[in-house]
Amino acid sequence: MQRGWQQLGTAWMPFADVATAELPLSRLLRLSLFQVSVGMATTLFVGTLNRVMIVEMGIAATIVAVMVAIPLLVAPFRALIGFRSDTYKCVLGWRRVPFIWFGTMMQFGGLAIMPFALIVLSPAELDQPHWAGYVGSALAFFLVGLGAATTQTAGLALATDLVPEERRPRVVALMYLMMLVGTVLAAFALGIALRDYSPILLIKVIQGAGLFTLIINTISLWKQEVRVRGVVPYGKTERRPVFREAWQTFIAGGDAVRLLVATGFGFFAFNLQDVLLEPYGGEILRLSVGATTALTGIAALGAIASFALAARSLERGGDPIRLAALGCGAGIMSFAVIIFAAPLDSGLMFRIGTAGIGFGEGLFAVATLTAAMGLRDQAQHGIALGAWGAVYATSEGLAFAVSGVMKDVVSYVVASGRLGDGLALASVPYSVVYHVEILMLFATFVALGPLAARSRAVVRQERAVFGLADLPA
Repeated sequence: MQRGWQQLGTAWMPFADVATAELPLSRLLRLSLFQVSVGMATTLFVGTLNRVMIVEMGIAATIVAVMVAIPLLVAPFRALIGFRSDTYKCVLGWRRVPFIWFGTMMQFGGLAIMPFALIVLSPAELDQPHWAGYVGSALAFFLVGLGAATTQTAGLALATDLVPEERRPRVVALMYLMMLVGTVLAAFALGIALRDYSPILLIKVIQGAGLFTLIINTISLWKQEVRVRGVVPYGKTERRPVFREAWQTFIAGGDAVRLLVATGFGFFAFNLQDVLLEPYGGEILRLSVGATTALTGIAALGAIASFALAARSLERGGDPIRLAALGCGAGIMSFAVIIFAAPLDSGLMFRIGTAGIGFGEGLFAVATLTAAMGLRDQAQHGIALGAWGAVYATSEGLAFAVSGVMKDVVSYVVASGRLGDGLALASVPYSVVYHVEILMLFATFVALGPLAARSRAVVRQERAVFGLADLPA
């Protein structure tokens, strides 16, 4: 009876069996709270503040785009942050905790000054020094971006340090599930809180988010990392590790480079539609504002399903490269469904395609991150996670910028009549973007191919080995 209840629990909670006696599920869930803060910061930037700054505050869209893009400037430093957390020697005996803490403080500091900087930046505040608004806003966005990158990189490395190798795929899936939960909850909470905008309310909400970040991240890291007694910082007698040497070790053999290239292609493809999906539903399919807002939740449900599938498959010995390719295939089919939703005027097809995009991207994310961790041992988990995070964030930022430009250029060409009457449709600019995404996903297939072939060869070799040690006793 007890075993039956346990199986039922893991069936409905697919991440429950990741826990061990030394690392109970409650501790893992508490550690994952730092991902909730990262998800909240992401939502605050691209889901709330961009709209408030343009509509309510009257700030130029170009300035808003630049401010929102500033956190992406720290993306290339994720690998360095991960390397430092791998090799850091703290007199208190920690490696990861100091980075999580200082990242949290940077997030808190950025959110503390952000609302005042934005108010000064607003054109409505005629008597204020606008240069201070520019400087303060840029500093605030930079601090939050750098803090979130530091916290996430070190936190994910700590999570993988705490569990055995065979359970790491489920931990990775759990961590990204919690970030998704933070994103969705923050979207609803911030939307409700800022429904009746006022400068005072903006200060309360953003600084409240900063205080919430400080509290949950402190709870997250409390008594998570074991202290190593007697740690002596690097001095004259011991050489400090060099990032360049560690990076050369990480990319040795070429598999890491190929995986990062495939990761960049894949995330660029999946995120190219991110800023166009809601406008496509509203302009082409005539969906209401509420219906397009619900697309975030639909994509989230697809991602949650993919996390559960990825965790279960990888724990059973599934190949992460093949799983990433499966995510690409799901993305290709989903974009095709969305393209055909326009001529068929089907809102249902559009929603199915949106769920498929969330499913494909979630599967691709967990699989590629797991593959990145599997490239090197525990001593380089930080640099592997940092490199993956840097490629992910950079690809996402480029996709945001390119998609808007691509859509506007194609719209201009269509309006000019150069494509003929047959293609003079409002859906054509969106369709071009979706077709480019399909092509990029095929390019991702090409990049993943050699990695999949090598992993298959390794599996065959392992299965072929049968000696005296393999005979039953």
